[in-house]
Amino acid sequence: MSLSISFTPNALSKVGLAAGLCLALAACDREAPDSAQEQGALADKKQSLSGTIDTSKAGALLPAVNVLDPSGKQLNLGALQGQPVLVNLWATWCAPCVVEMPMLDDLADAMGDDLRVITVSQDLKGAEKVEPFFARMQFRNLEPWLDPDNELGFALGGGVLPTTVLYDSSGQEIWRVVGEYDWSSPEMQEAIAAAISEG
Repeated sequence: MSLSISFTPNALSKVGLAAGLCLALAACDREAPDSAQEQGALADKKQSLSGTIDTSKAGALLPAVNVLDPSGKQLNLGALQGQPVLVNLWATWCAPCVVEMPMLDDLADAMGDDLRVITVSQDLKGAEKVEPFFARMQFRNLEPWLDPDNELGFALGGGVLPTTVLYDSSGQEIWRVVGEYDWSSPEMQEAIAAAISEG
């Protein structure tokens, strides 16, 4: 007896993307630290963060994906217009992501109403992992948005965490950073300011 399995082109591309995402996530097997000492050690590593700005997908629209907060309130990312948006995909188990989060919180504080910073967790356990992390970190500006089915991760492609994408006020991609980045650096602040002023 033989078993034949066939995929439609759309299903096949999703299977390939899912496999790529699993491999990429498996590569980031460094768990996030719990102690303040470990967090301090990671913060010291921010000088070696190696992501680069990529404009190859400029013009792509912000995906119309619904993300949730821990209470279940939905936010349709595709409906966000009127101000530039920086979307960050992260997870509590991804050490480089954890290093970036305080810098993104500070960036959101510095930019005020000129830029909305949205961090979207890719943790499969959602609020169970994210709420304690946010409580421990005491962010002033970031909100705990969740994407437990990784819909946004699939929509943005790539499957690498962290991935951060800057969109203009009409929802079009300006640039993205795949991998970790020092969001407190003068170079990044200049890049954001220049992109926002052009939009």
